[in-house]
Amino acid sequence: MKTPARAWKSGVYEQLARIGKSLSSGPRLEILDLLCQGPRTVELIAAEVGQSVANTSHHLQALRRARLVEGEKDGTHVLYRLADEEVCTFYRSLRRLAESRLLEIHAVTRQFLEERGALEPVDREALISRVRRGEVTVLDVRPAEEYQAGHIPGALSVPLVELKRRIRELPRKREIVAYCRGPYCVLAVEAVELLRRAGFKAVRLEEGVPDWRARGLAVEVSSAEGSRKGRGASKAQ
Repeated sequence: MKTPARAWKSGVYEQLARIGKSLSSGPRLEILDLLCQGPRTVELIAAEVGQSVANTSHHLQALRRARLVEGEKDGTHVLYRLADEEVCTFYRSLRRLAESRLLEIHAVTRQFLEERGALEPVDREALISRVRRGEVTVLDVRPAEEYQAGHIPGALSVPLVELKRRIRELPRKREIVAYCRGPYCVLAVEAVELLRRAGFKAVRLEEGVPDWRARGLAVEVSSAEGSRKGRGASKAQ
């Protein structure tokens, strides 16, 4: 027969398990990673994670039942966002734990980057210091709405889909550092490939805005007009 103490403990751990059950799917983790960048509709999420709208909606409802995401009507669409910034912190902690325990993550990442010649040694801390000192041209190659929601101070918004058309805007005498959503985002990888083919010296910054913020560094938020012109940004911690 269960004692009151045992019933209480069992109940608490069952509730904790709700979080684990809601995350037992690769697409759901990718959705959390995506929502760390900012709110978006189910249609945009589906396009990013390579799922049908129906499947994406199913994953979102599972995350919503665990109270990790929230949704609100935005005209004829539902806009989803993280329920709290702690959800992004939790996702980053989970990612870092997995990276430290699962060699398979490093293996598949190395294979992907080696095939694209993107595995050159880069001193991450030195690169971040150069970015902070303004010694390089920093490109945010995410969609403009993600840049507006938060970006590395001084970064220029040049979404990957616009990079080829706008490449003449970039200074050739400065090294370019491209970043996107984090270590498993391919936008910056593709941007560096394009820039190098055009004769630029370019490298990828693995860290995204959530990682930058987690370091305690300032993040800028800007208007749509500011993102286009690279000015009019305000700092936020």
